[in-house]
Amino acid sequence: MSTTADTSPAKAVQIRPATANDAASVFELLKQLGTEYAPDRSAFDSAFVHAVDDRATTLLLVAEKSEGAVVGYAFATIAHLLHTNGSSAQLQELVVDSTVQSTGIGTRLVEAVEAVCLERGVRQLTVPSRGSADFFERIGYMSTADFLKRVF
Repeated sequence: MSTTADTSPAKAVQIRPATANDAASVFELLKQLGTEYAPDRSAFDSAFVHAVDDRATTLLLVAEKSEGAVVGYAFATIAHLLHTNGSSAQLQELVVDSTVQSTGIGTRLVEAVEAVCLERGVRQLTVPSRGSADFFERIGYMSTADFLKRVF
C-alpha cells in the first residue's frame, strides 16, 4: 500500500555532494535566494569550485530528482573555533526550488548537512536566518543570537 509520505517529492530526491557538473543548476537556484546580492556568474564560478573542492572547510549538498534535475542545495562552512572545543559549521545557504517548496526537501537537506557534520565531528551547526526562522525552529533549532553584518 502506498501512502502520501512514500510518494512525496522529498522521498523522490537523492541528497548528495555537489559536483562540478551541478554548477549551472545551483546558479539557477541561487537566483531564487532573494538576497541583496545580485548573482554574478564569474564570482559564483570561483566560489563554486572552492565549495566543491575544499571539503575540509565547506559542505555543498544538492537535492536531485530521479530524472536528474537539481531542485535544491545546502551550503555550509566549517571552521575551527576556540570556544566550541572543536569545529563549528554554519549553514550559509539553503535553497529549494519554488516549485517544490513545502514538500520536505529543505528538511531533508538540513538533516543531510547535520549527518555530515556529525560524521566530521562538528560540535555545533548554526543558521543565520531571519527570514526562515520558523522553518528552522520547526525542525528543532532555537534562536540564540542576533547576527549583525557590515557589507563591504
